[in-house]
Amino acid sequence: MTSRILVDCHTHIYTKRLVSLLRSRTTNPRIHRLTPDGSEKLAILPQEVSGGRPVGPEYWDFREKASFMNRHGIDISIVSLANPWLDWMEPKEAIVSADECNKDIEEYCAEASAAFTGSASKVDPTNRMRGFGILPLATGVTANEIVKSLEYIAASPKLCGAILGTRGLGKGLDDPALEPVWAKAAELGIVLFLHPHYGVGAAATEPDGLWGVAENGHVLPLALGFPFETAAATARLILSGTFDRHPKLKILLAHSGGALPILSSRLASCVVHDPHVCDRLKHDPRYYLGLLYYDAVAYGPEELEAVAKIVGRWQRYQTGNSAASETNFYKVGVERMMFGTDNPFFPPVERTGNEVWRSVTENLEAIDSVKTWAESDRKNVLGLNALRIFGLE
Repeated sequence: MTSRILVDCHTHIYTKRLVSLLRSRTTNPRIHRLTPDGSEKLAILPQEVSGGRPVGPEYWDFREKASFMNRHGIDISIVSLANPWLDWMEPKEAIVSADECNKDIEEYCAEASAAFTGSASKVDPTNRMRGFGILPLATGVTANEIVKSLEYIAASPKLCGAILGTRGLGKGLDDPALEPVWAKAAELGIVLFLHPHYGVGAAATEPDGLWGVAENGHVLPLALGFPFETAAATARLILSGTFDRHPKLKILLAHSGGALPILSSRLASCVVHDPHVCDRLKHDPRYYLGLLYYDAVAYGPEELEAVAKIVGRWQRYQTGNSAASETNFYKVGVERMMFGTDNPFFPPVERTGNEVWRSVTENLEAIDSVKTWAESDRKNVLGLNALRIFGLE
């Protein structure tokens, strides 16, 4: 397949059963009507501003997602449950909800086929919607239960990976209790989509915290808090030796890896100068960036180019590899990057219902504007990489 195909690997939904549960809650996360006009708002962050954000059918109706895809020329979407996933649930509830959500996502993907009939896409309508499953990652859940969910997801024709947050079973992703999970995910070859939610912590919203008291909406937590959360969670995975033990583990990082790529050399320098960790890893920390995957939700060509180059140099930092090429680093990095939209978040401020979203066009324009990328590189990032990595070819 040589023509352009557009695959969205970062696009969210809530299942209808989960929406009903969120509507029944009185504390965050929840969906409430505590608004002057009685409209619904989604409050998912631990410290929400303005009571949350407006929420509607675009978050749970497959027809809305299909319309968005057709309007923007997206051939395939791999939908994932939006944060905060199941972190906040009691163990039994998380296990049941994970099973329900996975079945609901499968049904969502199957039902969407009818909404694509007659569209301009060359992809068969039955293949245009796929999903990331969800794992019952919550405090008190055993690794065995998570492994069961991984096995279910791997066997599903509609699910091609699983989304997860950064807290794991409550102690972070470097928790030794998660070792069976990483082993099973690597064995199954399943893609795990690592997505932030908590930012840099509750203290950031205090008067003397990072975000201050000025009314800046969601800008600082989303633009800065999320990328640093992703960087910290991934760095902890690296430092724990997870990728030394499971080099075939497939982790997809949201938002082009957050702050990790640009800070990877600083991370490496800190490691080599710290007696607690300097001899822990098999390779320089920068090596492990080449084992990861990245969405292309960066909004600028310079940022995408930088990520590709930083990721692509990974073999230079492999212990004992003196023959690593010093040229075309970006080519290697490009092979691990995939287009995404983050829909239905980041909508236009003014909504008409049929508008083209700037959050989509910015990412498309960024991919098309990277000066060092050939047309084949752009095609890979737009869709061909996703077809290969998720086995959708």
